[in-house]
Amino acid sequence: MHLKEFSVETWMTEHEGDCQYNLADTCIKAMSLRELESLTHEDIINHIYDIPLDYGPIQGSQELKDAILTLYKTGDHDNLAITRGAVNANQHVMDTILEPGDHIVALTPGYEQFYTYPASLGCDYTLIALQEEKQWEPSIEDFKEAINDRTKMIILNAPNNPTGTIIKQDLMEQLIAYCQRRSIYILVDEIYKGINPQAYCDSVSDLYELGITTSSLAKIYSFAGLRLGWIKANKELIKQINFRRDYTMISTGAIDDYLTCCVLRHKEEVLKRSRDIVSKNIAILKEYLASEPLVSCVIPQDGTVAFLHYHAPIDSKTLCEELQAKCGVFFVPGACFDQEYYLRFGFTQDPHIIKQGLSLLSAYLHEQTD
Repeated sequence: MHLKEFSVETWMTEHEGDCQYNLADTCIKAMSLRELESLTHEDIINHIYDIPLDYGPIQGSQELKDAILTLYKTGDHDNLAITRGAVNANQHVMDTILEPGDHIVALTPGYEQFYTYPASLGCDYTLIALQEEKQWEPSIEDFKEAINDRTKMIILNAPNNPTGTIIKQDLMEQLIAYCQRRSIYILVDEIYKGINPQAYCDSVSDLYELGITTSSLAKIYSFAGLRLGWIKANKELIKQINFRRDYTMISTGAIDDYLTCCVLRHKEEVLKRSRDIVSKNIAILKEYLASEPLVSCVIPQDGTVAFLHYHAPIDSKTLCEELQAKCGVFFVPGACFDQEYYLRFGFTQDPHIIKQGLSLLSAYLHEQTD
């Protein structure tokens, strides 16, 4: 089993800890337990003191599964598997379904796990190249051209990381109809979904027997530190995944289970905070783009990330390294997504950080072009 280096995660690990202006973070500004207490008016900290630190409910508590199911239109407890974050959820799905010689389809630019991890399992892949001039949106014809007789799974982020692309309802329905005739699974990581209710497409696991949804509290809920994610899928697949979990993780622990229940009980209050942060930062970006000719961007309809296109004669890794060293501004270079002259940008931090960081980016770019 050979795993290619996970470019974006390596970059984040090596650079994220030493910056003043984090403009690359995909997670809405993290909350502390005291902030969550204040938001929910629950005595969270004292309750944690009384939780026995055993394995906790092995497959997740009934309360946890009830809370997760409020995010979907269909399903019961047997349609859910609990994991260590969404990245672990995706891994469990791939490990359970994919075999050497299978073929998968994913998007580029996109999250590298979706094609390099299947490659490590012996799978082939085809990447659909998204284009900025098409608003980073794929078409049903793109999928039809990419699918072949060995295609086992389509793997997507919706919204996409790093472009923010959503999969619209009509495209999803067309894709399901095409895949259904061929018994092709569709895995959609929905970890960025939920900032804009007007942009929602129904979850694929609510629409299709071979549809699989994964998610967690990391991005729009501000709790990446709660390493709890989930998979929603048909009951037979969930049974197979839970069998595999016994070998890989056993449980997520009692504290993460309890805190996830608390967050989801108060999801509307948590999401209001997230939407306020994102809306302010989108407004800042729009104002910035109107006055900065060296940067352009397709502003996404949902999620927490966008792909900035800069117009300067410098490669993206050099730009990011120099900008961080000189100004303390942190971006993820487009090169981590095999796209030069782009930067992954997050709408996630305090607005004054976003505003100042963009200003410093402009100053740097103009130095390169003067």
